[in-house]
Amino acid sequence: MLPAVHPDQRTTALAAVAGGILLGVLDFLWITSVPYPFAELGNSTATWAVAAFAFGYWVRSARVRPALAAAVLLVVAVPSYYLAAALIQGDALAVLWQPSSLFWMFLGVLAGVVFGTGGAWVRKTGWRQIVGIALPAAVFFEEAARFARRTNDPNYPSGYWWNVAIDVALAVLIVALIGRTFRQRALALVTALPLAAIVFLGFTLVG
Repeated sequence: MLPAVHPDQRTTALAAVAGGILLGVLDFLWITSVPYPFAELGNSTATWAVAAFAFGYWVRSARVRPALAAAVLLVVAVPSYYLAAALIQGDALAVLWQPSSLFWMFLGVLAGVVFGTGGAWVRKTGWRQIVGIALPAAVFFEEAARFARRTNDPNYPSGYWWNVAIDVALAVLIVALIGRTFRQRALALVTALPLAAIVFLGFTLVG
């Protein structure tokens, strides 16, 4: 069997910056061109978290590099998104340095560290592998819960059940694709539920 080839530090850094630019621009284009309810996947914290997860899975080196690289990916994606909005839609450039943008960059650092590490953990064994497989499902389950809560809000009369269904389906699909055995998939889905509750609580606390 051929040994796994890890991208070197320079390749990882360049890919993180380029990937962040691409993520921000494509995210804006997705939101503005894809019809509802699938357009919501662009305006989705879960989508960005899974992008960080996929990047960490690609880096697949031990310890720090997947976390840092995924954090760079998400941080770069934030101004790239707003810059695309300014160039394509004529939005104000001032939003790039507003507190909301800085807040999303801060969340990008946190999400990048967590999900970048989770992506690398998929290649490990034991409990770390299960948690790694569970993380992308957890973030989609959490987002589905937030959509479900909005459905009962009178400010959202059209409801969000299509979004709930899409997020749950994506959570199950990701686990099915990443997990190698039925046992891994079952354990990951069970583990994803408390992880989703933790993420949901975090979003509730920060508003």
